[in-house]
Amino acid sequence: MSEKARISIAIDGPAGAGKSTIAKLISKTLNILYLDTGAMYRTVALKAIREGVDTSNREQMSKLVEDIDIKVVYSDDIQHIFLDGKDVTELIRTPEVSIGASNVATVPAVRLKMVELQREVAKQNSVVMDGRDIGTYVLPDATLKFFLTASIEARAIRRYNELLSKGMTQMTLEDVKKDIEYRDKNDSSRDFAPLSKAQDAIEIDTTDLTIEQVVNKIMEYVKEYVY
Repeated sequence: MSEKARISIAIDGPAGAGKSTIAKLISKTLNILYLDTGAMYRTVALKAIREGVDTSNREQMSKLVEDIDIKVVYSDDIQHIFLDGKDVTELIRTPEVSIGASNVATVPAVRLKMVELQREVAKQNSVVMDGRDIGTYVLPDATLKFFLTASIEARAIRRYNELLSKGMTQMTLEDVKKDIEYRDKNDSSRDFAPLSKAQDAIEIDTTDLTIEQVVNKIMEYVKEYVY
């Protein structure tokens, strides 16, 4: 990447659309930071689960997040999430935490706390962020915005294969599909910063595209800004 002004790239979309995978590859291609915002919400959910707090209880979650200790640390260009001083990067990828993350993301106090952290990272670095509301709320002035979509069947298969690759065999493909349907409804219907496509976002349907094809499509738009 040439020496130019700091840039920010927002990649939004529903669960299983390929946001994180694509965002990581774009960040490596451009040699800029990748911030997995979903991991931050997962960490809040993990904290709630550990403390026996109902992730759908707004009052309890608002109190829990007041003094939560979450830090994003980069080691060898890999993002690690620390909760209360301990690395929980791998612990936040369970189905239980996924549901909890979708629940806590509907709580305004939680979103405000996480957005504060996310914007601070973007102020200091060129960054690629993926999530549900990056282009519409977190970084409304992002250099480029993309919205990735895919059929629910394709998204379920991707997530199911991801779980299998990590040895998580307790869920069936149908379970994963129901989980995604729940998260889609939750993310799109919340009253604060819901999942939606920014008016100036470039939409890409990834259903029948390979990871490489999606990355190439995005890079076509990015090149004029960074080279």
